[in-house]
Amino acid sequence: MTTSETATTGITGPALTPIPAPVVSVKPVVLPAPERGAELRVRVSAPVTGHELPIVLLSHGFGSSLDGYGPLADHWAAHGFVVVQPTHLDSKTQGLAADDPRRPHMWRFRVEDMKRVLDSLDVLEAAVPGLGGRVDHSRIAAAGHSFGGQTAGILLGLRVLDPQTGKAEDLSDPRVKAGVLLATAGKGGDDLTPFAAENLPWLRSPDFTRMSTQALVVAGDEDNLPLTVRGADWTADPYVLSPGGKSLLTLYGAEHFLGGISGYEVAETTDENPARVALVQQVTLAYLRHALGIDSSGWTAAQKALAENPHPLGRLESK
Repeated sequence: MTTSETATTGITGPALTPIPAPVVSVKPVVLPAPERGAELRVRVSAPVTGHELPIVLLSHGFGSSLDGYGPLADHWAAHGFVVVQPTHLDSKTQGLAADDPRRPHMWRFRVEDMKRVLDSLDVLEAAVPGLGGRVDHSRIAAAGHSFGGQTAGILLGLRVLDPQTGKAEDLSDPRVKAGVLLATAGKGGDDLTPFAAENLPWLRSPDFTRMSTQALVVAGDEDNLPLTVRGADWTADPYVLSPGGKSLLTLYGAEHFLGGISGYEVAETTDENPARVALVQQVTLAYLRHALGIDSSGWTAAQKALAENPHPLGRLESK
């Protein structure tokens, strides 16, 4: 049991935190991907018990890999989800050179990775002993942190202006029924720093107005990224600028890694807080169960605790 799982959040009840099951995890499951110049390596985690298990595709942040985000992947899997984690080309494990011609298209390769996973669910399911026949392919969510949040958002309808074609294509996927976007980039244009505008073309002109699939956005109120001139409220844009059917969890005092969601005791976490991570675990799990039509009682409990009453860790709102 992790520290974050034992931390108190002030939100309790069996509906919010179902009894966890043991988890089996297989890595790497290798999917051929000749057009990306490297095979796609995937991790699949699932509970050893249960049937009709829903799926979460978890897209890592810039530089991470299939080994990241244990506090989320382990928690979701232990509570009834099949968690699928691809390693994108920007991962440090891929070792791409600074002048690699694929770098300007990194955002698009990421989306293609996620779609390749969706196309290969039977292969991934068969790779995990005992998982065959226990997965519900009709209940799929996409989640992601930071760069991964934009990747997941594109599957929900977010559009990114391709710097080469000048077009913003619809790359959404109807197989994805819900999303969880954690510490994700906001509006482009004048809201970007000169560095971000010059070097990260996928941030220049995002269009959230067509991101119509239901989603939970998680933002830290002290997530002051060097990519924007606006401040921490920038990461709430995916909620503010998108159509209805969205919820926003704002975490008080949280910086970019939201208390430590990217891994256990990782050095990159600047705001380590086990209670904050536990809250993210609980609320995201409750939301996923609600959004995919499994059980809404936990989500209702979370809404009541974080919306109607002052809570020391954060607030939850919906539209």
